[in-house]
Amino acid sequence: MDAQANPLLQMQGLPPFSQIKPEHVLAAVQEAIDYSMKVIKTVVKEHENNPTWDNVVAPIEEADDKLSRIWQVVSHLNGVVNTEELRAAHDSCLPLMAQYSTFVGQYKPLCDVLKKIEHSNEFLRLTEAQRKSIENSLRDFRLSGIDLPADKQQRYAEIAAELSQLQSDFANNVLDATQGYTLQIDSEDKVAGLPPAQLRQAKNEAKKRGLEGLVFTLDIPSYLPFITYVDNRDLRRELYIAYVTRASDQGPDAGKWDNQGKIEQIMALRHEEAQLLGFNNYAELSLATKMASTPAEVMSFLEDLARKSKPQGQREMAELTAFAHAQGLEGELAPWDVAYYSQKLCKEKYSYDPQELRPYFGVEKVVAGLFTCAERLYNVSFKPRFGVDVWHPDVRCYDICDRFGSRIGTFYLDLYAREGKRGGAWMDECMSRRYRSDGSLQLPVAYLVCNFTAPLNGKESKLTHDEVVTLFHEFGHGLNQLLTRIDIADVSGINGVPWDAVELPSQFNENFAWQKEVLNFLSSHETTHEPLPEDKLHALIAAKNFQSAMMMLRQLEFALFDFRIHAEYDPQKGARIYEILREVKDLVAVTPQYENGRFPDSFTHIFAGGYAAGYYSYKWAEVLAADAFGRFEEEGLFNEKAGADFRDYILARGGACDPMKAFIAFRGRKPEVDALLHQSGISLEPQEA
Repeated sequence: MDAQANPLLQMQGLPPFSQIKPEHVLAAVQEAIDYSMKVIKTVVKEHENNPTWDNVVAPIEEADDKLSRIWQVVSHLNGVVNTEELRAAHDSCLPLMAQYSTFVGQYKPLCDVLKKIEHSNEFLRLTEAQRKSIENSLRDFRLSGIDLPADKQQRYAEIAAELSQLQSDFANNVLDATQGYTLQIDSEDKVAGLPPAQLRQAKNEAKKRGLEGLVFTLDIPSYLPFITYVDNRDLRRELYIAYVTRASDQGPDAGKWDNQGKIEQIMALRHEEAQLLGFNNYAELSLATKMASTPAEVMSFLEDLARKSKPQGQREMAELTAFAHAQGLEGELAPWDVAYYSQKLCKEKYSYDPQELRPYFGVEKVVAGLFTCAERLYNVSFKPRFGVDVWHPDVRCYDICDRFGSRIGTFYLDLYAREGKRGGAWMDECMSRRYRSDGSLQLPVAYLVCNFTAPLNGKESKLTHDEVVTLFHEFGHGLNQLLTRIDIADVSGINGVPWDAVELPSQFNENFAWQKEVLNFLSSHETTHEPLPEDKLHALIAAKNFQSAMMMLRQLEFALFDFRIHAEYDPQKGARIYEILREVKDLVAVTPQYENGRFPDSFTHIFAGGYAAGYYSYKWAEVLAADAFGRFEEEGLFNEKAGADFRDYILARGGACDPMKAFIAFRGRKPEVDALLHQSGISLEPQEA
């Protein structure tokens, strides 16, 4: 294909999404990889005797940026407008990307010139960001097997390619299993209890599929309200089992998209990779790029939180069980009953029903309030950007400007669930802040993606407060990308931030969605236009920590399971996925369990995402976030100095400095675990059951 006709190869500013077709993908990625490899080989050869940042690193960074921008766009489209053709095009590039990554990671001449720069007098004259970029690169060389003999380097490359494909296949199986199941109901009477908004959504889903009645899916906006509100226990059980057995050997689609074999392969390859690189296990390899230093430190951290949370978790579960029986439940509380009775108990205790608040959280008002929060905290402003090429009509684009009104970044908002879009919510980068070779400054560009219920019949979408919190979370990530002042791509924005610190800005930002002052300008009733009334406001805040210990223990279950399967892997015994899961559940679980549940088979975070032996990072970063927010509780919610310090020490620094040093500079001390327990309302005092 003619490069001039390929929009991916002609990108100058924001991507021309509507012009990008599956047939453009492979050619563009191949050309960008070829160009990057040529640049690396050329500059290393020409300057091996006198390497500098300007003659070696800068041209490589320029070439890498072109490849990165192309691949970011392709990966993004694969996640938000997935088609068979696009998926095939994306997947056809995975071996190429793995091979390129392996080539760079094992190209010894490049490693040698970077070592020369590190040991030169020039190194001390480089900026902190430039030095950190080189130090990270040399670390990554070691983690890519640079010191291995040729046969082991070859094996490392094979492992990287196999893992890339297996992890993509795992994610595709989960997507296919999620989209491959539907529950068709012929009458509204059978789903009594379901809120009107979800009824409308289910009717619309049926109509879209050319079916009668109502259709429910395993996408969270459909599944969660069903399992929480539908009175029919048998139907809750049916949908619950379909959800917790996705992509497995159990459930309604047993064996069709089974990921169990892929898990075994992924775990074996990860362990082999870790041992090739001189680590005892993959958990040790994972920690080589994180704040936490040893597996023992992580396990101690998780077990400490579990030990402190479990007594309250058991009390919460006992309260729920007693309530369910008082409500007429016969026999034992089942897993498909927990969300249903929890919602009723929460409503009884706090007069709080998440669905009742939907009319107050129209998307437009929430987005405006989200922006107001950031404006008051960080002295920035937001402007809609019109006429921008987007991948779907629902997508909006905004510029973020500094206090002088100058643009410092751009981001896209894609808020609604739809077919062909993977579930969940995430933020990703489209472009990094960096100086181009012509001297111009490339500003950061971010994607913010959620899966809220789409507007129906021209009516604005209304959010639950949980969804508002999700939006604040992803926007926190976005601000980390957009407020960076670092102009070296490797450590700009979210790049180069240790995985267990990367959730700090997002979890910190969630706190503002719970504050009375913010909720007053964030909410507006759809007919009266009044903010959340005092009684509902108090109920929402009082209910914030409802069953918080149960939720804490659930997350600790995920984290302990993830860390243990990677730390304890034994090639003679295999992954022992369900054996270890049972042991972890025995330690931390307080809720009833479904015997044939297969949640690992759809655990994309660790088997297809970047959280392998790193899921603990959520809790680690929550401690940082809770303690950081403590300063705003002490000094004032929109305290100008605290906001400026958080922006300057945390958000603006990207991956250019040590996150612990940055936290200490902001808070004046190291983080304290009890800050999270306090914020979560988890009492450390022994109480009578």
